[in-house]
Amino acid sequence: MADALSAEVPAGGLAVTETTKGTERLHQAIFIGLAVLLAVAPFLAYPVFVMKVMCFALFALAFNLLLGYGGLLSFGHAAYFGMASYVSAYTAKNWGLTPELAILSGTLIAGILGAVFGSLAIRRQGIYFAMITLALAQMVFFFSLQTPRFTGGEDGIQSVPRGKLFGLISLADDRALYYVVAVIFMAGLLLIYRIIHSPFGQVCKAIRDNEPRAISLGYRANRYKLAVFVLSAALAGLAGSTKAIVFQLASLTDVHWSMSGEVVLMTLVGGLGTVFGPIVGALVIVSMQNYLASLGAWVTVVQGVIFVICVMLFREGIIGVISKAIKRPL
Repeated sequence: MADALSAEVPAGGLAVTETTKGTERLHQAIFIGLAVLLAVAPFLAYPVFVMKVMCFALFALAFNLLLGYGGLLSFGHAAYFGMASYVSAYTAKNWGLTPELAILSGTLIAGILGAVFGSLAIRRQGIYFAMITLALAQMVFFFSLQTPRFTGGEDGIQSVPRGKLFGLISLADDRALYYVVAVIFMAGLLLIYRIIHSPFGQVCKAIRDNEPRAISLGYRANRYKLAVFVLSAALAGLAGSTKAIVFQLASLTDVHWSMSGEVVLMTLVGGLGTVFGPIVGALVIVSMQNYLASLGAWVTVVQGVIFVICVMLFREGIIGVISKAIKRPL
């Protein structure tokens, strides 16, 4: 039977199959390890800190979906993160929505905003696309600044109630909220992983690598680019909505251009175009902000130095270097 199988399938094909299965087993092990780590993390570290890492990791994963797999560089992703944060905070505080409905409403608004902005931005490519996204994000920033009745202006929306999940489970306790955030984070990660490895994801990567050839094969590139843009915006909105509930605050910082820069930094430090790189990048950047807070404004200088070092020595990012060393995509 083994001889017959060898005769039917070329040796190269068997090698590729074994490599693919090995990669899948590795990814499954990482997912299991990550789930176990998240389960015990609130007993080993400050839960609010870990929740912040998860929110920004999901934000970076959403951005990486757009740039790493769609080939579209956005300098305005803070628009979706921040607007979703405002909507989630506003609906929870003023409309009395339960946390899951507030988070869903923010995610929905971010997706709609992504559809509108994406339909305008994808008409151009390269640096022109990036500049359009930045300009649109600045419009959102000034809207947030000039509408204090909705956003609270420079004060933001404060004292957002965490409420009760499904009207039953109080999220006032940090650990109770932590596990809700952990479930949201893992769900977002698994969804992105599925998108990347679906036929849709493969077409997006083909368009990223050679758009004219993909078009010649009959794929409507703009439709795929718009779809991945909307998905990325919605997932960024999910991160922003969750962050507003965790910190009970939505502020101008969430929609500022510097937030768009931070998510680019997280993605590049962790590893652009890798599945798990943005998580590591978010952990590094958030940890620096937390533990180097005593340095004040110098934190940004330290971040800049680390970014330059990573670009010079680890162009593939932390996870990219590890992936290259073990010869397995991560």
